[in-house]
Amino acid sequence: QVQLVESGGGLVQAGGSLRLSCVASGTIINTGAMAWYRQAPGKQREWVARIATAGSTYYSDSVRGRFTISRDNAKNTVFLQLNSLKPQDTAVYYCNFVYGNSYWGQGTQVTVFS
Repeated sequence: QVQLVESGGGLVQAGGSLRLSCVASGTIINTGAMAWYRQAPGKQREWVARIATAGSTYYSDSVRGRFTISRDNAKNTVFLQLNSLKPQDTAVYYCNFVYGNSYWGQGTQVTVFS
């Protein structure tokens, strides 16, 4: 069974940085696309970034140039580096893996204060 466990969230001042991790078990992450989503209070979950099996990366307009998605296949882990954080980045961040089915982690809270 595929399991995704996120970590690395926290409370940070605007302009600061965080590094989120998503460790996968029950699968091999380079067999499918990995992505990060986020959901702010009262809002719908939105896509943030994706890394394809071949390593190509894609970002939403709201985070491009500030966030970086990467993957360590040996550790079966996907990362999301968050730089130049803004209060509007405050949300629960979720890891997603798609290979046939779509799998989600439990999320990690990121709170940015000004």
